[in-house]
Amino acid sequence: MEFLVHWSITALSLWVASFLFHGISFSSKQSILVSALLLGFANAIVRPIVIVLTIPLTLITFGFFLLVINALMILLVSSIVPGFKVSGFWTAFFASIFMAVLSFFVGLFIFQAGDNPVTFPVHDRVYL
Repeated sequence: MEFLVHWSITALSLWVASFLFHGISFSSKQSILVSALLLGFANAIVRPIVIVLTIPLTLITFGFFLLVINALMILLVSSIVPGFKVSGFWTAFFASIFMAVLSFFVGLFIFQAGDNPVTFPVHDRVYL
């Protein structure tokens, strides 16, 4: 269930990013879902390997090179998925920042500490 929620959040952030960044486009809903799935796999498998290989560069740039790695993951997925187009590196760079922030806030709304769904407290009394 948690996998489907994260996949949906990634698909949502890709969809919103395609409206905000004119260099990102999708040909169909299917390409959004496949892109979100492959982006999740790329972030789980390829990204850690690239991070380990670029540790010195990441340390020299105080971690800012991780933003470049995020952009490269988006470009990698766009080169694999037909129907997902990214116009260039800078579009992927700023879209990856936007997607990370949006995913963080949507995930914060959906999950609390311990991965419990958000619950809204019910008050028995109204204080005046």
